[in-house]
Amino acid sequence: MSLSLQDVKRVALLARIAVTDEEAAAYQQQLNEIFGLIEAMQAVDTTDVAPMSHAQDVCQRLRDDTVTETDQHEKFQAIAPQVEAGLYLVPRVIE
Repeated sequence: MSLSLQDVKRVALLARIAVTDEEAAAYQQQLNEIFGLIEAMQAVDTTDVAPMSHAQDVCQRLRDDTVTETDQHEKFQAIAPQVEAGLYLVPRVIE
């Protein structure tokens, strides 16, 4: 697949990007190189390649699932305007 100069100008028009004729010609060449690369990649036989989620076999380090914060709800609720049964009371915003 390759784009014509008119294709590039039409895409630029649809994207509301102003391009000169020289810029359109340069974009046409760059886009056609990208399409050529995609075609080359699609021509590679990958039938024996197992699908993988990452290019490298790495795993993400996770921290231990332990509680590190202390319970301070009484301290925070002491300065809240209204509290009832351990819950913050707020004005109704939807009727």
